[in-house]
Amino acid sequence: MISKFAQRRSLGRAAAVAMLAAVAAGAAKADDLIVKYDQSQLLRLPRPAAEIIIGNPAIADISVQSGNLLVITGKTFGITNIIALDADRNVIQDQRVLVKRDEVKVVNLHRGAQRQSYNCTPQCNPSITVGDEQAYFDTIQKASQAKIGFSERAADTSQPGNQ
Repeated sequence: MISKFAQRRSLGRAAAVAMLAAVAAGAAKADDLIVKYDQSQLLRLPRPAAEIIIGNPAIADISVQSGNLLVITGKTFGITNIIALDADRNVIQDQRVLVKRDEVKVVNLHRGAQRQSYNCTPQCNPSITVGDEQAYFDTIQKASQAKIGFSERAADTSQPGNQ
């Protein structure tokens, strides 16, 4: 026989899961710009912008390629917005941006509450994502930084005059 406490706790969890699913399902709107984590999307404005405002620069970054072509890069998961103003400070566009994970060919290894991410294109290699186990994240980050440093040093020595 299940105790009343266990029944309430189970019902509470089920309600919380149902509520999260409902929020997640309703999060994206048809006109939202969806950008994948660590990837970029182009956004073409109807006319050149004089000023670009991003609601939360920790979620997405913007670079202006021309007056009306923006490159939005997903930096971490979440929702923010972009407001483009013309020279008279009129709103050209107010665009919601959703940064989400690219689930294609991503494998997550779960060990209890700990997660490790792998990109399997076509073989599985470690890739770090916000929310991964801290020790795994730190190890992969250090290895990536060392490889980048090695490549940059090799490129510098191959340039004429950099012997």
